[in-house]
Formats: sequence, C-alpha cells, structure tokens
Amino acid sequence: MSVSLLGGWFPVLLDVVAAASLLAAVGWRDGQWRRRTVPLVAGGAALGTLIAAYPGARLLGITDPLPFRVWLWFGLGLAALIVLAAGWRSARWWRRGTAVVAIALATLVFANQINQFTGYYPTISAAVNDLTNTPLPGQESMSGLAHGTGTTKLPPAGRLVAVNIPPAYSGFRHRQELVYLPPIWFRGRHRPALPVVEMIGGERGGPGDWVRLGNAVQVSDAYAHRHHGFAPILVFTDPIARFDNDTECVNGPRGNSADHLDQDIPHFVENTFGASKDPRQWAVAGFSMGGTCALDLVVEHPSTFTHFVDISGDLAPYTGDPAQTLSDLYGGNVAAEHANEPLLVMHAHGPYQGVNGLFLTSTAELTHQHEAAELSRAAAKVGIWSRVQVSPGTHVWQFAGPAFATAYPWLANQLLSKPARSTKPA
Repeated sequence: MSVSLLGGWFPVLLDVVAAASLLAAVGWRDGQWRRRTVPLVAGGAALGTLIAAYPGARLLGITDPLPFRVWLWFGLGLAALIVLAAGWRSARWWRRGTAVVAIALATLVFANQINQFTGYYPTISAAVNDLTNTPLPGQESMSGLAHGTGTTKLPPAGRLVAVNIPPAYSGFRHRQELVYLPPIWFRGRHRPALPVVEMIGGERGGPGDWVRLGNAVQVSDAYAHRHHGFAPILVFTDPIARFDNDTECVNGPRGNSADHLDQDIPHFVENTFGASKDPRQWAVAGFSMGGTCALDLVVEHPSTFTHFVDISGDLAPYTGDPAQTLSDLYGGNVAAEHANEPLLVMHAHGPYQGVNGLFLTSTAELTHQHEAAELSRAAAKVGIWSRVQVSPGTHVWQFAGPAFATAYPWLANQLLSKPARSTKPA
C-alpha cells in the first residue's frame, strides 16, 4: 500500500502491462482487419483524443494544459474501446476479455498520468484512503476531544479534530472540516487565546489535502516542540463544497464561499476553541486556488485577517477566459468581479495597517512569478509588506508542502508575537 504512484517500478509496470494487453486485443487477425480496421481504429482514437483535449477539456473546466503523455493514454484507452466494438463479432472470447482488460488498464494509467502531473496521490494507500473516505491518521471527533485536556503536562503533539461548522452566516453547504489544536491548547484553565491560520487547498480536492499532502500537522507539531507547545490553531477549510465546484473563495452562483471563510469559521473557532478574536492573530495560507484565496481574503477583509501565505496563486480569481470567469463566479456581475480582484481592491482600499505576507512560487511557474511580483509591488504601494520567493519545483503538492514548511516559522512568529486583543474591530 505504500508503493509510490508518482515514480519507481509500479507506474512503469502499469504502462508495460497496459500496452501489452492493448497489443494482444488488437492482434494480427486477418488481412482485412490489418488493412482496414486497424487504421480506422487508430484514426478514430486520434480524432476522439483531439476532441477530448480541445474543446472537451475546456468544457470540463480543465484550464491547465495537461502533458502529452496524459492524452496519449486517453487515446490508447479509446483505441481499446473501438477495438472491442469493431471486432466483437469476429473475436474469440479471450480476445474480447483482453480488450476489456486493456480498456481498464489504459483508464488506470490515464488517471495515474494525471495524478503524476498534479502529485495528488503519492502512494496507493493515499489514494485508497481518500477514495474510501478513511479518516486521516490521528483524526478524532469532537466528542473524543475532552480526553487529555486540563493537564499540567503538555502532550507531545497536537491533535486533529473533525468539525461540522454551521453555515449560519453564509448558507454554504460545505463538507466536514478539520481543526488542528497545538499541544498548548490542552493546558486547561491556563489555555491562551491562540492565533489561527485558515488553510485552503486547490480548486479540486478536500479539507484533508493540507494534512495528507501538505504535511501541515507535522510541520506545526515540529514548531510546537521547539516552542514549549505553542503554535497556531490550523483550520483545514472547505471553500468548494464538492470536488468539482471551483468557487475561487468568492460569493456567487457557486455558493457564498467567502462568507463561510470570513464569517462562519472565525465565529465557530473563536467560540468553540477559545481562539483569539484579534485580526492581527488571524492568517490565511493556501496553494494554487488557495493561494489566490489567501491574498484575496486578506486584502478584502483586513478586519478579520492580516497575514497571508500565497503559494502559486493567480493574479485574480479565474475559471478560464474572462467571459467564462465572469459568468461562472459572478453571474455576469462586473461590479462583483472587480470587488474580488486584488489589484483593484488594494488600490480602492488605500493604506493598510499591519498587513503582510509571502508569495511563494516554483521555478517552473514563470507566469506565477511575474504575477506574484506585480501583486507584491501593488501591495507595497498601500503599506502591505510582502516578499516573493522562488524555489525549485513545479505546480504540484510536492512543491507546496515544503514551501509551506519554509514559510511556517515566519508566519507562526508573526501571529504569536502579537498580544491578543479581546475583541475584533467592527
């Protein structure tokens, strides 16, 4: 179960077995099959792949170009399907079965090629656990949280609790979310009002991504171990409600995601876990779509958040071309779109007080580098301190996790160095 899906022997074995089964399914057969049917199979598969790649991908909301090898295996799977249909009558039972196996294996390889491109499931166990909704390691319910609280001896690590946050302000029908409580939280009556970081993942995923892929719990535990149990509370949020609902963390036709992040979560975490109500002790960190959200939420809601870590975010929320974005996210409301574009928001707001953050991008993301630099320059003009940092990598979780680990000490120090105020400014 710990075998890697991103490299090593297993993906190579899948490729070889899938290709062999496809060749066996096609077979040599008779002259008419070789001269007429096989070229038609190849042509049909190529045409179908071109249609799927464009405009099919755009219709499905896939805006990032996928590598050639992804579409190659899509085409091979389609070829196996055409072979099965075209040769059904003339083929023997074992060849029909081989074609079915070839279709299944090509589909599996195609899916793993996408996985290798995104780095979403590093191992077989990670894929199985996520697809079967298996609780994350160490995850517990609110009812089991009381055990271990009020002790004078701090636990060696924090704890991860699953929470159902009422959408009282937003009406946003989100999934179950997660909260990490650092060791110092379990000190009982002497528990401090701790700072909070809302963690946001990519446009397709779930609240557990930062735990499972970004190693955020291990990073926070390591920091707490060096700082007498102190670390921020981490809230692993669900801004999209379902896997294919790219909200970009704005209020619109796809749901009031911004209100959930800015209203529902802060009120719940403050009231349930005694977190700080001081905006100087609230931050947002995210990767990809989550990076865009991090900056957007902070500049739009500085009375709630004042720190951000934007990892590979975009210049502004988007779901495709400008017309598609305007329709998808704002229902055609241009004023609503402008109210969620960081460059326009910062310019309209004017000077900020105490707001700062980091822009982290990889060496392969040239567009993100330029956009981060543009946003950082605009932020400086309105009093927001920021830094752009470029590190080796690509737009995958294997870059985002280590990037967050490097930014975490700075972020935690920013939050923990602020003495908490009792109330949040109106």
